Amino acid sequence: MKTKETRAEELARTITELGLEPYIQEIDEQGYTVVPPSITGVTEEQVDQLTQLLLDESEKYVGCKFTVEGGSECELDYGDFPGAIEQISGVKPAQFMMVQLCKIHRAFRDLAVNPAAIAIVNHLIGSHGVPGSPGESWAARFSSFNAFIKWQGDGYGESLGLHADQTAVPLPWGDTALNANCTWALTDYTEAGGAIAVVPGSHKLKSRPGPDAVENAIPVECPRGSLIALPGTTWHGAYPKSTPGLRVNIGNYFRHSSILPQEDIPNHFPRDLIDDCIDPKTFKWLVGSGSPYRTPPLPFPRAVRKGAQAR
Repeated sequence: MKTKETRAEELARTITELGLEPYIQEIDEQGYTVVPPSITGVTEEQVDQLTQLLLDESEKYVGCKFTVEGGSECELDYGDFPGAIEQISGVKPAQFMMVQLCKIHRAFRDLAVNPAAIAIVNHLIGSHGVPGSPGESWAARFSSFNAFIKWQGDGYGESLGLHADQTAVPLPWGDTALNANCTWALTDYTEAGGAIAVVPGSHKLKSRPGPDAVENAIPVECPRGSLIALPGTTWHGAYPKSTPGLRVNIGNYFRHSSILPQEDIPNHFPRDLIDDCIDPKTFKWLVGSGSPYRTPPLPFPRAVRKGAQAR
């Protein structure tokens, strides 16, 4: 017997309230969607702040100043480092990645629990437990908080670095996404500017990219502040950046609770930072803190001996 609103009913109401219906339909049909700031509520001021925070962090790591318009104030040299996905095409890396963003500043934590993004993630990853029962809960958890700083160069080369985020999961894949990717474009996304590449409809194949993936890829072009969301089954990568300056983004990566996180967030994310955000309750369950199996989830019975006082 149903005792309360199911998570599906709750989500349907949230999607309607946030005006997300066309974006949910698009992600179901195409395997990705672009949600504008007018829907997510992310402001120009937030985008400016997040971008500057990342540029300041870049200076700390690399040792020179960065601007969106001019890129780095000095030449960047990776030495003999061959890159990661770049090795597929044999090109020189033209970006770097920053991780654990939510430990840096509250602005990143507030973005990580953006209501529109979380509604899409819940749609993709779903819930577990009996629908409508007290034990039903959302299955999504944080996996990692990343940023890519990308400049003019060969990008991932001819391969476009196409991949599916849940590639490590053995086949066959089911209908439920085991990962979800919420990428925030902090600079305008154009093909020449190094936009994300996707293969529309590839999520329906429930497999890793095939040999025809590149010829079917298209750029996801959108203005700064946009949210690009996709499930872990969608084939995606990125185009090389042929224009001056930087392409800057934030990639908040989610997982099904049965999947290991990229960052060890449940064990090592600082508890005081969980409360320092716009929605501590949502942040806490996405962190995965308070898992009942770290301690016994149920009380132990007490032994009662005949002829002796229970204790």
